[in-house]
Amino acid sequence: MDDEQITIKLTPDEALVLSDWLERVQMTDLSRLVDDAAVWAPIHRLAGTLDKALPGIFAADYSERLEAARRRLRPSADDDGESEDSA
Repeated sequence: MDDEQITIKLTPDEALVLSDWLERVQMTDLSRLVDDAAVWAPIHRLAGTLDKALPGIFAADYSERLEAARRRLRPSADDDGESEDSA
């Protein structure tokens, strides 16, 4: 079982937002959040994989790209969790 790997698929927007969040979390005092040293390896691996897969993180318009991705991922104000068809 040790040689099996798990694949996680993210949209580009999800990957960009998650990458930014992981970067900010890693720059804080993670000892308050991460109470098990074993968690560090997957956190760093995930962050590194995202960094390699997202060349846009070094683009001059990174902030604008990130904010646009955040807007697309946030639920709209009128999204109450039900589709209009269910009414």
